[in-house]
Amino acid sequence: MTTADIAANLEKIQQGVARACQRAGRDSREITLEAVSKKQPPAVIAAAAQAGLSLFSENRVQEAKAKIGQCPGHLRWRLIGHLQSNKCRDAVHFFEMIESVDSLDLAREIDKWALKAAKTIPILLEVNVAGEASKFGYKPEALLAELAAINDLKKIEIHGLMTVAPWTPEPEKVRPVFRRLRELKTQCEQILGAPLPHLSMGMSGDYEIAIEEGATLIRVGTALFGPRATVDAETP
Repeated sequence: MTTADIAANLEKIQQGVARACQRAGRDSREITLEAVSKKQPPAVIAAAAQAGLSLFSENRVQEAKAKIGQCPGHLRWRLIGHLQSNKCRDAVHFFEMIESVDSLDLAREIDKWALKAAKTIPILLEVNVAGEASKFGYKPEALLAELAAINDLKKIEIHGLMTVAPWTPEPEKVRPVFRRLRELKTQCEQILGAPLPHLSMGMSGDYEIAIEEGATLIRVGTALFGPRATVDAETP
């Protein structure tokens, strides 16, 4: 995948963002694109950086740890995949944001390592809106029950919510999932008494629907880089 290929794909995605924002009466500057670089080698990431991308998301701490040092130094990195407690130290070190916090215990572990690193970590709380057994994430009622305790942690900042919608060839079918996450964000804001700036939702096949329903962060991999050699249930 060359810089020109990625730039052409990026232009198509930006056109899709613009269309969705026009339909929703939103400003396209409200939308941040995260390039999902899972399984992409450093050379492809460098090509993407030349095409103008600077924010990359990884699914696995170990993969990111192995390749971040081989990529351009100005790039920013976020974690969107499931985080195990024993990887929290590295996650705190390598990522500017962790978008996949799905339990109070995990939040406490992140907080512990952030304290040791003398840094504050922005997080998103992952919600399994559709209740899929194959996916990680809070059940909505469990999130609301633990929200205040997470907010009390000293070295964590809750910046919003994230979800991975069910895969479907008909993106319109997942609109209720995105709408529910937006409603849940409003409930969280009421509990916290403060705004949450971000909804991370929408991937290569459904990001336009997600934007119409309030997404501020979209996670796009396949539409940028082409199909991967192997695909799993949470491929953006």
